[in-house]
Amino acid sequence: MRKLSDINIRNKTIALRVDLNVPVDKFIVLDESRIAAILPTIKYLQEKKCKILILSHFGRPNAGEFDQDFSLNPVRKRLGELLKYKPAFFKTLDDVHFMHDISVLENTRFLVGELENNIELSKEIASLADVYVFDAFGTAHRAHASTHGAIECSEISCAGLLLEKETEALLKATRSYESPTVSIVGGSKISSKLEVIKSLCKISDQVITGGGITNTFLKAQGHKIGRSLCEDSMLEAAIGLLKTSKISLPNEVVVSKSIDSNDSRICSINSINDDEMILDQVFSTESNDLIAGAKKIIWNGPVGVFEKEAFSKGTRDLASAIAASNAFSLAGGGETMLAIKLFINKMDISYCSTGGGAFLEFMEGKELPSLSALGFEF
Repeated sequence: MRKLSDINIRNKTIALRVDLNVPVDKFIVLDESRIAAILPTIKYLQEKKCKILILSHFGRPNAGEFDQDFSLNPVRKRLGELLKYKPAFFKTLDDVHFMHDISVLENTRFLVGELENNIELSKEIASLADVYVFDAFGTAHRAHASTHGAIECSEISCAGLLLEKETEALLKATRSYESPTVSIVGGSKISSKLEVIKSLCKISDQVITGGGITNTFLKAQGHKIGRSLCEDSMLEAAIGLLKTSKISLPNEVVVSKSIDSNDSRICSINSINDDEMILDQVFSTESNDLIAGAKKIIWNGPVGVFEKEAFSKGTRDLASAIAASNAFSLAGGGETMLAIKLFINKMDISYCSTGGGAFLEFMEGKELPSLSALGFEF
């Protein structure tokens, strides 16, 4: 993959595509982790005396229509506070110039042709600067004009420092063969993570499941799961995965008659009543031992409805066990990042990916268009 260190960028103009799609409420940034993640690349470019134009998407507006709710301006302001420099702001491609050291272009999804990877728009974006630097791993699975077409149309393009770190961590997690390797896959639907689980079974000694995924596996084993979330259409697939003997399921779960109730109980997986639903699982001694003894841990998804205090203990205990482990740990996905923020110190995880969908597709072994355009070999 072409990297910044491979290219002479001193005194060049740079179009830097990043991922600033962060949560904003009433024009206030609620989580700045993705902004902080791109600062090393920006500072590196500053050291090389580059002039920088930052591009990013934000939300899902209608192309060709300005919508204040999807403006990047609030994010630009927070970026400026972190940089201690106020970036210029360009509303259109025609406004772009490099009289300022750092500037920000308005939301790329306002551009007609962005989502369609339009070749003319791709060429226009690519022509903005001497070098096109792609540092938005969270969008690497989308073949859009600013994430794929512009890379291919640029005379010089390369990966930024964040993308380089992301790929190094993902390769260490998926292509190095430390054993034992333990993976954790949580979430509501096994269908959305079936290929991820299949891939992780190939490189893991054990795969711990959580959430609705666990419920589907339990039902596939013949357990009664009451009113718990479950995908009956995936029972055959679950049975097939159970035959690998790598799926680790809980012995005890936390059940309640309502997700909004604080009235819950811990019970065996053999003792769930018909009017109850599984909303958390007990982090067992066996699971704790698996994580404590692991040399590599891959984590995506909580094991319960952790946003509710009554059903948060399983995810809290899981997070604490991973934080205490000496293993190389890789975590990815929005809910996983929220759990880390709530329960442990982020620094206790070896690497936290900035990608959601891109993280999962990489784990599945899928080719990511942006990385391919940069010369990455899958």
